[in-house]
Amino acid sequence: MKLTVDQLHIALDGRPILHDASLDAGPGDIVGLVGPNGSGKSTLLRAVYRSLRPQQGVVRVGGDDVWALSPRAAARRTAAVLQDGGSGPAGLSVTEVVALGRTPHHGLLGRDGADDHAAVEEALDACGARPLAGRDFTSLSGGERQRVLLARALAQQPELLVLDEITNHLDIRARFELLALIRSTGITTLAVLHDLDLAARLCDHLVVLHEGVVVAAGPVLDVLTPGLLREVFGVAATADRHADGVIRITYGANPLGLDVVPESAAG
Repeated sequence: MKLTVDQLHIALDGRPILHDASLDAGPGDIVGLVGPNGSGKSTLLRAVYRSLRPQQGVVRVGGDDVWALSPRAAARRTAAVLQDGGSGPAGLSVTEVVALGRTPHHGLLGRDGADDHAAVEEALDACGARPLAGRDFTSLSGGERQRVLLARALAQQPELLVLDEITNHLDIRARFELLALIRSTGITTLAVLHDLDLAARLCDHLVVLHEGVVVAAGPVLDVLTPGLLREVFGVAATADRHADGVIRITYGANPLGLDVVPESAAG
């Protein structure tokens, strides 16, 4: 499923947040949205999953304007996993939380059927959450919760995944496990990622936002140039593909370019 964001303009309380922001994600692509804090990344995501209506511009999923679809029709196409979604409803088991992903497929008084149960079971297996199925969601660790929330999104059977900083507060193993799960889905994905190394490892393409403007977009190594890393992120760094095929960010010995007083002269 193709995602197209075309010249979005969003202002909050009269303050412009996004200025003519555009991006594309082809079927099956994983596109990372990166930039400094306050650059408008989460605001753009909210427009994509119909949480915030833009003043100008359009978001199309599969060629249709998401704001012209009904909320239920839009939710059948797009599933969101958010960084603040980990608290979860009290008293629900993991299976019950994952089953909430089937809500957009029900009528007003709809009940779970065979297709719903099959989708939940498949999502639990895909995310390695089967051993957690009977546990209370609120008893899980952060990494386990994010697995379950991703399973809920997969049970929704979306054509687009929208992910907002979902690796925050996870230990390094849990981060890599979650990224591997995302990669394995094959679903078109737009993901905000704070960690540039993780973004470079996961994504096919990157879109860089700075002060509400898209300043670069394209393949990872085309985007993460030393000049952009310096101008947008304020660090001296380079991005290179290593012999194992993984793109890594290498920071200079003095990445901030600060005047460093030698220790011998400090006293």
